[in-house]
Amino acid sequence: MLTLLAYSMVLVFMALIMTDRLSALVALILVPIAFALIGGFGGQIGPMVLNGIRNLAPTGVLLLFAILYFGIMIDAGLFDPVARTVLKLVGGDPVRIMIGTTVLASIVSLDGDSSTSYIITTTAMLPLFRRLGMKPLYAACVIMLAAGNMNLTPWGGPTARAASALHVDANALFVPLIPTMVAVLCFAVFVAWVLGRRERARIGVVRLTGLDEVPAPTGGTVDTVEPLPPERRPHLLWVNLALTLALMACLLLGVLPLPVLFMIGFAIAMLINYPDIAEQKRRIAAHAPNVLAVVSLIFAAGIFTGILSGTGMVDAMAKSVTAIIPEGAGRFVPLITALVSIPFTFLISNDAFYFGILPILAEAGTAFGHSAEAIGRASLVGQQVHLLSPLVASTYLLIGLCEVDFGAHQRFTLPWALGAALVMLLAGGLIGAFPLF
Repeated sequence: MLTLLAYSMVLVFMALIMTDRLSALVALILVPIAFALIGGFGGQIGPMVLNGIRNLAPTGVLLLFAILYFGIMIDAGLFDPVARTVLKLVGGDPVRIMIGTTVLASIVSLDGDSSTSYIITTTAMLPLFRRLGMKPLYAACVIMLAAGNMNLTPWGGPTARAASALHVDANALFVPLIPTMVAVLCFAVFVAWVLGRRERARIGVVRLTGLDEVPAPTGGTVDTVEPLPPERRPHLLWVNLALTLALMACLLLGVLPLPVLFMIGFAIAMLINYPDIAEQKRRIAAHAPNVLAVVSLIFAAGIFTGILSGTGMVDAMAKSVTAIIPEGAGRFVPLITALVSIPFTFLISNDAFYFGILPILAEAGTAFGHSAEAIGRASLVGQQVHLLSPLVASTYLLIGLCEVDFGAHQRFTLPWALGAALVMLLAGGLIGAFPLF
């Protein structure tokens, strides 16, 4: 009976999200409470929910201050010189432009926010694409490959969701995946090189004079140099770069827990760049929508995971899964997880997969001797394809900025995205991030 209740809860949860009947935030709160009441666990809902929220509190704090930190860095203009340098280096060579677009998108995607990455990268690079007559479909492809890869950082959505669902440290998932991210980045650069060669063969290398000029909508050229926004702090560029590098080094070395590191980093960044209290309030208010959307989702997930675990539903589902896995196939659970993550994270939302399905796979893997961390890392393979899903809102922003058709973007980018997933799968197995056999 408990197994049936558990699967029913997961199916209802996924159906409500996929059909847009409820938002993920509302579904994470109401669906588990409703099923806990149906199962006769009404008197235990309070402790189970509080326990689930307590387990996810560090992840919520991490996301809150990581988003604020990188928001401050973008406001202060940390990535502006990168964009300018890329523009100077690429010139009129389509190959360089494609590779430069990929590198720039990878760098600005460090904040874990795809929307911000799309805006910064397209603003910097699309004028060159238009001036040379290059296909913006190619730009959308490599930008998405870069963003999908860099979205695996601990403050990005997928890794945070996986860590929350499995109650493991996000850093424990992320650090072993760094070599796989490097491998996928190299693959993305390779894709950019291939596409750039196609464009070079089609239009040749164009000599550009005055990279500060781009074609105007009505003909002629316009100067793209505009006054810096008031929140920019160009005189603090090297200070902000040193602070960010120090923060990344401490992250990799595990000096302090990630939430603490980003809390300290945010406080220092805010004090250095915006010592005026009124300006601090304005900067926080500017990023409040992003923070609220992400953090509220994480704490709502605490209700879902708390009830799923507290009622014993996770154990019941895991036993049902392990019962149908042949004894000899138990060693393949990480591989199975990686493979199913590709279609599942495309067809359903990250919330539905990581909070509804991943805990089942993890419990099944535990029964065969696999750690929750290994299963969690394997589940992130599908993120190389996830951003192509029609369920991802930021994708519509990208195709809008690039002015390409969504269907055309999917058809063109999907083979390359599957290639990136394969590279991550093989690299992860090779370095032992998750066992394939």
